[in-house]
Amino acid sequence: MTTLDPAKLERNHHQADHLEASAHGDHPDHRIFGIIVFLVAEGMIFLGLFMAYLAFRTVAPTWPPEGTPKLELLLPGINTVILIGSSFVIHNADTAIKKNDVRGLRLWFGITAAMGAVFLVGQLYEYFHLEFGLTTNIFASTFYVLTGFHGLHVCFGLILILAVLWRSLKPNHYSSNNHFGVEAAEVYWHFVDVVWIILFLLLYII
Repeated sequence: MTTLDPAKLERNHHQADHLEASAHGDHPDHRIFGIIVFLVAEGMIFLGLFMAYLAFRTVAPTWPPEGTPKLELLLPGINTVILIGSSFVIHNADTAIKKNDVRGLRLWFGITAAMGAVFLVGQLYEYFHLEFGLTTNIFASTFYVLTGFHGLHVCFGLILILAVLWRSLKPNHYSSNNHFGVEAAEVYWHFVDVVWIILFLLLYII
């Protein structure tokens, strides 16, 4: 005859409670922390590029170098407004999913994706109409590197947003208790926006 061990039963009971709590999301979720660490690393890369730009600008006799056509402000200004506005739009998606509003999530993420796409189209339009190339001078080279590297991040952000939209089509994939993908895409998009504000000020305003 098998004897039941009360201590073993108690341990099994606690393990079952722990597994149930984990299934309901009661344990700390460190994935967002991982995203933040990744963005800090990306921020350090951008910081290095910013410092290089400022170093070139400091030692140059004139900046931009003589003969460099002046940058237009209208299109980049519109692009800036669009990108900053998209941060507020994507936040509405996060608010919606926390209320279990999946349709709201899809709506706001769809609008954000459209705004990001418009930004990229505007940037490409500017590239095709600039009167200098990548190798024209040091200002032109740093301009293309900085804006191009940022544009690459915008493209990756769009992929994240579209991936969330695709996965949201699966019933009950996102909810108020399970929305890591939504939060990760939002945090990344805010990072992209902040970097662009710094770029816009450095390249077009200051």
